[in-house]
Amino acid sequence: MTTYVALLHSIVLAPGRRLVMSDLKAMAEDLGFAAPRTYVATGNLVFEGDEAPIAALETRLEAAFQARFGKPVDIILRTAQAWETTAAQNPYPDGNGQDVGIRVMRRPLGPEALSMLEAFVAPPVRMQIVHGDLWVDFGGKPAETRLLSHLTTRKLGIGTLRNANTVNGLARMLGRS
Repeated sequence: MTTYVALLHSIVLAPGRRLVMSDLKAMAEDLGFAAPRTYVATGNLVFEGDEAPIAALETRLEAAFQARFGKPVDIILRTAQAWETTAAQNPYPDGNGQDVGIRVMRRPLGPEALSMLEAFVAPPVRMQIVHGDLWVDFGGKPAETRLLSHLTTRKLGIGTLRNANTVNGLARMLGRS
């Protein structure tokens, strides 16, 4: 069995209605995944399953989510080992865990993404691509920067943003960090 981390992007189902994490776990169980568990109520799911191509599992989870909850949602998947590597490679470990974030990408970003985003960055914001994912130290509240509104699927491709506290919490949840 392989342990996976699934990150859901935008789990608001309808105006004023959010996804209940117990329903997300039930969906994973119905798909035959073992030991589903969630981390905070923002669409972070850890589960066990047979080893399979990541893209195939993402497609399967997205189809099940659409069928069960009536809304399409992008789901980004990593193996536990890949997630632990991601957590360990935070280039801003000195930053505040709420103010440092990562846009976890389905397809790796290239250096051209940094060039495009630099127009929206002013000190103290720092950013770096590590293995195709974009790490950002917002240097304060992310919502108070111009950059946050440009970290979108339309501009960067399919991905989802998590803060460093969540990244580290998921790594601890995996039991190896």
